[in-house]
Amino acid sequence: MSNGWFETVAEAQRRAKRRLPRSVYGALVAGSERGQTIEDNMGAFAELGFAPHVAGLSDQRDLATTVMGQPVSMPVLISPTGVQAVHPEGEVAVARAAAARGVAMGLSSFASKSVEEVAAANPQTFFQMYWVGSRDVLVQRMERAKAAGAVGLIMTLDWSFSNGRDWGSPNIPEKMDFKTMVKFAPEGVTRPKWLWDFAKTRRLPDLTTPNLTPPGGTAPTFFGAYGEWIQTPLPTWDDVAWLRQQWDGPFMLKGVTRVDDAKRAVDAGVSAISVSNHGGNNLDGTPATIRALPPIADAVGEQIEVLLDGGVRRGSDVVKALALGAKAVMIGRAYLWGLAANGQAGVENVLDILRGGIDSAVLGLGLTSVHDISRGDVVIPPGFIRELGVHEAAEL
Repeated sequence: MSNGWFETVAEAQRRAKRRLPRSVYGALVAGSERGQTIEDNMGAFAELGFAPHVAGLSDQRDLATTVMGQPVSMPVLISPTGVQAVHPEGEVAVARAAAARGVAMGLSSFASKSVEEVAAANPQTFFQMYWVGSRDVLVQRMERAKAAGAVGLIMTLDWSFSNGRDWGSPNIPEKMDFKTMVKFAPEGVTRPKWLWDFAKTRRLPDLTTPNLTPPGGTAPTFFGAYGEWIQTPLPTWDDVAWLRQQWDGPFMLKGVTRVDDAKRAVDAGVSAISVSNHGGNNLDGTPATIRALPPIADAVGEQIEVLLDGGVRRGSDVVKALALGAKAVMIGRAYLWGLAANGQAGVENVLDILRGGIDSAVLGLGLTSVHDISRGDVVIPPGFIRELGVHEAAEL
């Protein structure tokens, strides 16, 4: 315990809950409405089984792959999230941990650290954007990310107004002024380790979004940026194609759960898609991403890279996703729990857990590489797969 090491992501979450103020922890748990989707994201993995071998197993296993042109040590990427109040070093600590483990970093435009800082910490940084603001503003943000060294772009579109959580929504302030500090003081006092981490930096949690700062302006608050998003007309497929044309490198569309949308993404020229339901934070009742993955991978997997985001907590989950057609997975809450539990070392701990689990599953399946994993390596129960937008896709 003295070195902060933990053996599972579940233990990292338990430690995060003990360390973080209630509002901060609640923001990470999140989910929407009754929490049906967030529960299904994790629970669906447990419905899948393995078909292992017992002899002739390989002494050497290759876990490395390439995603969006970037060589990575294993088929795991850091999914972009905003972590303003989890740890003082935020996304920079995550980026360093990912770089130390040979993993690419996804950085949210709503992050608490700038793309310049994060790309310096991890040269394999993908910058994530929402459709927020005018086309000129979007281009300006892309050009900034490119100048900072971002090697790819992630466009996230799966975001709705789902709210009203049955267990109560977290109380998130717009900014940390004196009045807010007094209001939240009881939460901070009950979490002295978290409070001490920030006290040592002599800085309060930054609730602004520096990657959305206009030229010569100041960084908007999270809610200020959210308000800009609300006022921005929703994008069309023509808008997606236009945005893709503005970026001359790898381009991922994140948030796809339907076959017809996946095919439209291909038509728009994207180089990758992430089968994602925003970690259960979007439209509740959307099926688990692992259920929606196979039909999408079958439909477009030969044309573009297909990734999965949602519910991954173990290395065996990664292998199951690969078996059902994913090139790699993206993790969000898993590394946030590690960051909260033990900073950069905690994120490295989580990545080590996943790597160990992937290696163990590949060993048990009698394979030598993650590229050898196939659908026959998993046991899929009847009715497990959800085919969304299949009939509509046939009419395109």
